[in-house]
Amino acid sequence: MQNTKPHAAMLASPGMGHLIPVLELGKRLITHHNFQVTIFIVASDSSTTKSLLKSTNPNLTIVALPLVDIPALVNPNDNIVTKIVVFMRQSLPFLRSSISAMKSRPTVLVVDLFGTEAFPIADEFHMLKYVFVTSNEWFLAIAIYSPTVHNLVQVHVNRKQPLEIPGFRPVRFEDTIEAYPIMNFDRVYGEFSRVGIEIPMSDGILINTWEDLDPSTLEALRDDNKLGNVTRVPVYPVGPLVRPVEFAVHGNPEILKWLELQPSESVIYVSFGSGGTISEEQMIELAWGLELSQQRFIWVVRPPVNGDVSASYFTVGQESDAIKSYFPDGFLSRTHNKAGLVVPIWAPQREILAHVEVGGFLTHCGWNSSLESITNGVPMIAWPLYAEQKLNAALLAEELRVAVRPKTNPTEGIIGREEIEMMVRNIMEDKEMRNRVKMLKNSAEKALSKGGTSYNSLSLVAKEIKVHGF
Repeated sequence: MQNTKPHAAMLASPGMGHLIPVLELGKRLITHHNFQVTIFIVASDSSTTKSLLKSTNPNLTIVALPLVDIPALVNPNDNIVTKIVVFMRQSLPFLRSSISAMKSRPTVLVVDLFGTEAFPIADEFHMLKYVFVTSNEWFLAIAIYSPTVHNLVQVHVNRKQPLEIPGFRPVRFEDTIEAYPIMNFDRVYGEFSRVGIEIPMSDGILINTWEDLDPSTLEALRDDNKLGNVTRVPVYPVGPLVRPVEFAVHGNPEILKWLELQPSESVIYVSFGSGGTISEEQMIELAWGLELSQQRFIWVVRPPVNGDVSASYFTVGQESDAIKSYFPDGFLSRTHNKAGLVVPIWAPQREILAHVEVGGFLTHCGWNSSLESITNGVPMIAWPLYAEQKLNAALLAEELRVAVRPKTNPTEGIIGREEIEMMVRNIMEDKEMRNRVKMLKNSAEKALSKGGTSYNSLSLVAKEIKVHGF
């Protein structure tokens, strides 16, 4: 008997910020729209990634594409975006052969930002093709309009002037996307521009956001009069899609046990994501700032970029003696299990942020982490490091006003302990900011619920896929 479920294929780039929302989108298509979903990912040796890929849902199949060898195609110092693009490009033959061998042929291919070069495969198999932008609508607007206003981008970079795109808020040079300052001597700008041109060649664009988060930007994206309607295709906000909380999480139950002993909204969580690092000097200043603030904290620590210890040195559960050399004398003995916890390498972030004891988040401003903070009603200290994170920080701090930012760009100088102390106290004590982020939390929950804007938006996509397939 022929399977009557619509079948969606999805392609996810390496990295938790792409993989998690793609997985959650697939799950919503299954749960709310009766889909069969196959998710293709570029294979990863990460144990954390592998744990996310275990599925017991009969309608969800996860296929890890074979690892590809790219050293001959990139330089060791190439930007991470360039490396991801090359990984994805080299994986396309495996994607094509996998889809070709499937008995139940998908009727749609959904790719994330770095997967647009898979569009010819979708065309070959007569599939609809969608892009799932796992960041926000402001980033999307800049990505697709910038290739059409290259001269403005050059002025933006060379004169460090704001990037003015009609209908959108200006992008200050200090908040610009990482691809732009290196546009004249790194291939990452060319790859980013290519992606911006290819995104509107899809049948539709899904975004990991919701209508009420940044409505003016969404309105401009949909306006036919803005730059000749470069978008051209429908835009569907379907978020916020974040990993659900699992309090029975494995790995480090002591963290959650310690949290439960703390007062409500008294703990600040500090993490720079799975890829972020800070210098040893900055690590010392951060340690002093946290201690001076006299606030409780959980700090996920990775080796500093200029440290003597390799990244593999830290493992979950390793004794704190192994990282003593990175901190001020006596810091761990004064704070550990008292004022705070220092956790090597990894912590269950979503579960930590969901605890009522957490009242703030010092974050690198990856969009996935930003959404996890918002959907738990937790205000932020915005500490952007790479990619579009400075853009996210500007949105969070200045437009949404649910975060504070240091005066110094974290990638251009050292943020001193006194300023860190001030920022920590600020977000832990600012009731108006806390109320704003809790309002956004409620707005996000409403958008995803049945009849909400994001629910209805994904329903329109599902309907189009079903019509195309049957």
